[in-house]
Amino acid sequence: MDSSPSAVSPCRGKPRGIGRSREAHKEPSTGTSGGDPSPHQLRLLLVLAEELHFGRAAARLFMTQPAFSKQIKALEHRLRVRLIERTSRSVELTTTGRSLLPAIRAAVTALDALRREAGEHAATVTGRLAIGTVGAEAAMPYTRDILDRLHDHYPGIDVRLSTLNFADHLGALIRGDVDVVFSRPPAPPGIGLQVLATEPRVVCLPADDPLAAEPRLTLAQLGEHTFVDMPAEVPRVWRDFWAVNPRPDGRPVRFGPVVPDMEALLLAVARGEAAGFLPAAARDFYPRPGVRYLDVVDLSPSTSALAWLQTDRDRPVIAAIRQAARTFLSHHSDA
Repeated sequence: MDSSPSAVSPCRGKPRGIGRSREAHKEPSTGTSGGDPSPHQLRLLLVLAEELHFGRAAARLFMTQPAFSKQIKALEHRLRVRLIERTSRSVELTTTGRSLLPAIRAAVTALDALRREAGEHAATVTGRLAIGTVGAEAAMPYTRDILDRLHDHYPGIDVRLSTLNFADHLGALIRGDVDVVFSRPPAPPGIGLQVLATEPRVVCLPADDPLAAEPRLTLAQLGEHTFVDMPAEVPRVWRDFWAVNPRPDGRPVRFGPVVPDMEALLLAVARGEAAGFLPAAARDFYPRPGVRYLDVVDLSPSTSALAWLQTDRDRPVIAAIRQAARTFLSHHSDA
């Protein structure tokens, strides 16, 4: 959910799933689920072919030797061939590894050429890009990463950032006040989404609510509670998702006060007027007197996403930030 322009939205600093933040030199996971080899893994093999020593190859790339070895094993898994023969005293390429080496070099060279050509093209993309962020989405690792990539690869784009509340963030996009929004889905038809991160939702209750002493809850336990409502301009699909309306048993939610932003929501909860469902990151971003956050075991998760109008998806500046988002996701799925 979102916040007013002066508040911060409950978006997790360390969201679960694909959008988890990574430090600059954090080493990648093995990625052994099959599929095509990643460019990263191909580059590792080329370094190993030069060094013929796992320790020296890992040191060249600022990796630990176990992490380097796992990536080579993952590459073998993805290619379904054995590339390395390793004994206690030596490392050698297998016959297959030697045979594939020219093709691997060619693939890496082609990728480098592609990046250079894309960089030359990116430098020609110019224009203004108005980006809306829903509260703390501007501070999230995936948002910062995407904006950094956009700046690095498309220096001709003039980025303008604005903070939106949850009452009007989708309206601002539909009206054209902003070109894209770092948002919290769902969204109505006509809006394209690129999911960036996933995390659980929690319930936000008054601290003196009898259920607030429980370690965790179910939706059934919250069936008689009143929940905050949203202004009329909020798409119903969005309001109903965040209120879980109707509940799994078909019961409609009892709505209470209308809240346009996060601070109004928290005040309504603290005053005992209603409850609300929020991303789990609200625990970190919105600690408030009189408010308690609890896990709900059967509550579906929430996602963070980059949103744009489908009719504008191929505008050069929007295509550029969509590409930056895809690059972010590709990097983190390969890593």
